[in-house]
Amino acid sequence: MDAVTYPVSAALSKRRAPKPRDVLELLKPVTWFPPMWAFMCGVVSSGVPLADRWGFLIAGMMLAGPLVCGNSQAINDWFDRHVDAINEPKRPIPSGRIPGRWGLGIAIVGTIISLAVGFAINPVVGWATVLGVFLAWIYSAPPVRAKANGWWGPGVCAAAYEGLTWFTGAAVMVGGVPDMRIVAILCLYAGGAHGIMVLNDFKAVAGDRATGVRSLPVMLGERPAALLACWTMALPQLVVAGLLATWGLTFYAALVAFSVACQFLFMQKLIANPAKEAPFYNATGVSLYVLGMLTAAIGLGDLI
Repeated sequence: MDAVTYPVSAALSKRRAPKPRDVLELLKPVTWFPPMWAFMCGVVSSGVPLADRWGFLIAGMMLAGPLVCGNSQAINDWFDRHVDAINEPKRPIPSGRIPGRWGLGIAIVGTIISLAVGFAINPVVGWATVLGVFLAWIYSAPPVRAKANGWWGPGVCAAAYEGLTWFTGAAVMVGGVPDMRIVAILCLYAGGAHGIMVLNDFKAVAGDRATGVRSLPVMLGERPAALLACWTMALPQLVVAGLLATWGLTFYAALVAFSVACQFLFMQKLIANPAKEAPFYNATGVSLYVLGMLTAAIGLGDLI
């Protein structure tokens, strides 16, 4: 790839180390909430009293949010630096506020710290962290660069942000491999989250089509992609409701089923105009989805 000259001021070019606030911006704290929410679902689903594992709980939350998720943002921005130099030149790396190869160094150090913390909690969490940082690297880095594929990119994000973090939360609390019923539910919600990740692609359909990015809205068309995303989100939740009912958690199953019914109403608006209504559905349908995650987690905690 040809070198890109960034519009860096003389003052910035002379600075050898980035400022802490610029590193924090690179790690994007706003993105930490989804994996930390899934982590807390794992904690709740374990059924272990919080008072028994406070230290591990705090370490696990740091692992899910600032470390693994924050590190994934640094990895992504490093490998997107040439594109960001054109589209978003004010970001920390292309602006020169994080100069030279500091971005790559932050990503590598973040990976090492994440692995150290994961294995310090327990071996199961450690190996889950190995998988998490592996997904973060293959999502952004060549030659895999899963984010360029409309099928694999959302799947990698969903697995890392929803499934692995839920698993980690439960593993932190139980001190090992969680109950298989927890694993079944988290896998279903992670699968459904593929549809949530597809929603993010509707805001950039024109740009993706022009630059050859093969997102699902580009490959399938906007309405077919929206339909696929809706069914991808809905079906796993219905299976969750069925499993909860089978396990005697009728009240929680009914709440999840009611949540899906409400989501179906909002999906009609989304399907009618995906590009325009994706933000609306994120605020309504996706909010119900993640509340359903917590509902299922609470039910599992009561059961286990």
